[in-house]
Formats: sequence, structure tokens, C-alpha cells
Amino acid sequence: MLQKYPARTSRKIGPVVRMVVTMVVVVAAWASLVGVPAPRAATPPPLRGARAAVASDHPAASAVGVAVLKGGGNAVDAACATALALGVVHPYASGIGGGGFAVIYLAKSKQVFAIDFRERAPAATSADLYLKDGKLDPALSTRGGTAVGVPGEVRGLGEMVKRWGALPFRKCVEPAEKLAAGFPVSWRLAEAVSAELRKEPVPESMRLFGEIFAKKRLAAGDTWKRPDLAWALGKLRAGGPDAFYTGEIAAEIVKAVKSSGGVMTAEDLKTYTATDRVPLETSYRGLRVLSMPPPSSGGTVLIETLGILSARYPEAAAMTKLGRNSSAYLHVLAEAFKHGFADRARFLGDPDFVKVDVAHLTSPDYHRVLASRIKEGSVLPRDAYGTPEAPPPALHKDGGTTHLTIIDADGNAVALTTTINLGFGARVVAGKTGILLNNQMDDFSMQPGVPNAFGLIGSAQNAVAPGKRPLSSMMPTVVLDGDRVKMAVGAAGGPTIITAATQVLLNVIDWKLDVQAALSAPRIHHQWFPDPLMFESDLPKDVVHNLEKRGQKPKELAKIGVANAVVRTESGLEAGAEPRSPSGPAGY
Repeated sequence: MLQKYPARTSRKIGPVVRMVVTMVVVVAAWASLVGVPAPRAATPPPLRGARAAVASDHPAASAVGVAVLKGGGNAVDAACATALALGVVHPYASGIGGGGFAVIYLAKSKQVFAIDFRERAPAATSADLYLKDGKLDPALSTRGGTAVGVPGEVRGLGEMVKRWGALPFRKCVEPAEKLAAGFPVSWRLAEAVSAELRKEPVPESMRLFGEIFAKKRLAAGDTWKRPDLAWALGKLRAGGPDAFYTGEIAAEIVKAVKSSGGVMTAEDLKTYTATDRVPLETSYRGLRVLSMPPPSSGGTVLIETLGILSARYPEAAAMTKLGRNSSAYLHVLAEAFKHGFADRARFLGDPDFVKVDVAHLTSPDYHRVLASRIKEGSVLPRDAYGTPEAPPPALHKDGGTTHLTIIDADGNAVALTTTINLGFGARVVAGKTGILLNNQMDDFSMQPGVPNAFGLIGSAQNAVAPGKRPLSSMMPTVVLDGDRVKMAVGAAGGPTIITAATQVLLNVIDWKLDVQAALSAPRIHHQWFPDPLMFESDLPKDVVHNLEKRGQKPKELAKIGVANAVVRTESGLEAGAEPRSPSGPAGY
């Protein structure tokens, strides 16, 4: 939709990729998926010297993106193809039943765009839908039809390709359709399915997901065929994005949602539109950092965190002399995160429905005030960070988000994060389409001050309303050195998206790590509530002890976020693999 922008003119192009080349590249990428996670101790070198690079949460999807680039596409086309491929091979974390955000840089025009294809609440939505016997029932926003927001991924990807791509949309769909004919299962997918099967009996709606939930055991390396999804992707290839929002696919979505208790209608799908947003921008160490504005909270918290660090350490050397893994540095970083997350809870929501004072939250003057409150040897009272009245919620795991990063040979860049929210979304499959639907409604504040599934609290700013988009932590970000891309980064992992991607950015810019080392380094996470400062096991024990002495409450977490990034160096592009996931970059 986005009618204010005319469609680009068509031009003659070559084929996306020759079949043989595609299969060789994709099969080679699959080879890394059939084992177990690589040990975190050893840090291999990044992919270096590429003219163009794709980093995603799955090497087969990264290979698809590179194939599209080689076939005449640009970073936007490759992002569309990679996202669709991730929905096939990474189904517990993303898919066309979800939505997301993208930040796009066009080198020729030196323009940056932010496109919002976040899910919307159906028109018949009300807060009463999530009450049982007069009390909030969290299950109603996480499982079944009432949990499903109107999906936006297909519309968003279609608009990106129509406005800024070099290939027709169908060429971006073809690789995903081919993957759906059969692909090897990654260790992470095998683990996710096993964990899901252990939770509780699989609902009937999930049995339509295919043989993957009929087996007692799913092993890495098994071949999974998704003919239902291949059929749906074929419809998109032939009919474009509109084929998702009207016709057979839309009918199957509405039927599945309503039969499992939801209120979505055909009109909700037909009228869905993606939305242009103005990217947030700040300066950090002489670089331009551009990120996603509300209804994403990621860009705001990122800029607030960077602003606090800049105010406290105007010169990078003053910060780096503390040491990258020192308790002195990590304490200040954690305190900066806490300020950002407190303001997230207080102020942020869908700007189409509520007033969000982004100018204040991203102001250097405000950041100087926050920086002045941080104490080197102690933490502040809870109410000194933001909202004073809220219960301390528990931190929950996220499995339903994925990120991809692309820089092409012309210097265009895309950072795109897409999600179905929790792992396997609402656990509702849209009938014969094989499309797994999101449970994005849980990202609303159903009751102010009551935590959602990620332990995040919110205010009336993020209250549920018809047509509204829920607040998100997704943080696709592009960093420019003048008018040239320096870095593109993002992550998956619920609220740990923000802290993981921010630390990767800081590791590259301030700590001068190569992108692989930046991804592999241990991470921390603090989201204001709950109290614990989360840390990964490879953070040195003496550092953890000293953080505790400074007033933090350290608690070990198996992993903090799943990030990826592409960085421009003097010798070309550099891309790394996230060791916390079966990810893998590709380039040429």
C-alpha cells in the first residue's frame, strides 16, 4: 500500500540465479546445520573481504540472499528473499504469519527509510477478550486465536521490493518456495520442537504443521518437507503480496483464527497496510546511528544508552581504559540499560494512537541528566529509574524472532527484524497453508503494570486497541560513516534484542573487535525489572563477583540474544556467525 510513494519503474533484468549455482551454494550452507552448536570458547575469523554480504540466523537463508544478489538483485531484494527463506527453515522464530521492521539505506540517493510492518490488533479487539472470570488470563494473549495479530510481513516485504528493489517480487519468493520442498533440520529447530513436545499435548491446530509434530523425535539433519507452505508461497509468487491478504490464503487464516477463539476478519487482512516511519538518528563517536522509532522501543533505548555513555565518557579512551569485561564498564552499561528500559515502560507505544515524546527521550541534555545519576559503586532505588509502581516480573525466554543484515556491492544496506513473538507463535496453523500464526497480542499491556511473557511491563501508552500495533523490542540499525555504511546490526531475543545488539555495536565501534569477536563476546542484560543483572557463563567469575559488590544482582543466563552484523572495513565487508544459533553469513 503506502500510496504516497509511486512504484518504481520496471527494467530488464537477468534471472535470479542459475539452478545449479543455487543448489551448490545452499547445500554447502546446510553442511553446518547437522551437528551441534559450535563451542563458544574458540572464536573463528569472520567472513572477510566480501563485496557483498548477508548475515542471518540460518546459513541456508544467507545463501539464498547471496544468490539473489548475484542474480541481479540489490540489498532490498536479498532481504525479502532471505526473510522468506528464514520463515521456511526457521519456523519457530519467524514466518509470513508474523511481522517486523526494517531500516534501509540507499547509497545512490543517500536516503534512509524505516518501514513498519508490525502486526495490528484486529478491529473487533477489546481488553475484555483477555479476561476470564473477570481476571486477566495470560494464556489468551499467548495461545489460540485471541493471541493473533493481523500479519504484516508479506505486505512489508512486498512494499520494500516494489519501491526500492531491482527484481520482481516473484523472484524473491522462488528460493523460499524451493526450500519448502525439503531442507535439513538444524540442531536449534530440533531442540525447539523437542522442547515444545515436552511442554504439553500438541493442540490440534499445530498438527496441521505437518509431520514435524507427529514424530516422537526430530534429529538434526532430518529432511523436513513443507508442501502446504510451498503451496502458499506459490500463491504469493504468482499473485504477489495481495494473494496473502485476499483469496484462499486469507480465508484459511480467518477460519483458523476464528475456530480457535479469535476475532480476526477478512476485512482486517484486506485493509492491512505497512507504515513509513522516520528513522531515529544520533551521533556516536563521530558516526551516524540510525534505528527504528516507535512502535519499536529498540531504537529509543539504544540511543538513550549510547547517549548516557557519551555523556559519561565524551572520549572513547576514557571508557575503554576501564577494560571491555571490567565490572566498572559493565556496571555503567547495565545502569544505562536500566534507565532506557524504565523509560520504555513509562512512555512508549504506537505513535499513531498515543503521543510519544521521542525528542525528549533521545535528547543529549536528558542523557547527561541520566548519566549524572549513575553511581560507580552502587545501584539506585527502583523508582529512580522510571515508573515507581510495578511488580517485579520474571524474565521469560523468546524463541519467535529472527534478524538479517545485508550490505550489497553498491553500498545499499538493510537491517530487518521479523517475528512471530514467542516460539511457534500462537500455536495456530492457518489450515492448508502451513502458515504458523503469531501471538503478537501479548506485546500489548493488557493491564498497566502487569508483566507480559517477557517480563516487560507497560503503561496505558501500550494498552490494546483496535488497529493498534503493540510495542516491540526489535532494533534494526544502520551505522553510517558520513554517507557510507559502516555497519548494520540487529538481533532476536525479546528484550535481550536491545542489549545484545547494542553490545555488538559497542564491541565494534568502541572496543575495535572484528565482527565475529564482537558477536562471540559474553553479554549482559538488564531490563530495569526484574532486579537481576543477567550474564552469560563465559563472563569471568571475578567480574561477576565485583558486579555484585557494586550492588548488582548477577544471575547466569544461558544466552542473551541472537545477533548478527555486517561491518565495512578497509579491506571490504566483514560478516560473522552468531555462536548462540546455527547461523552463518554468506558473501562474494
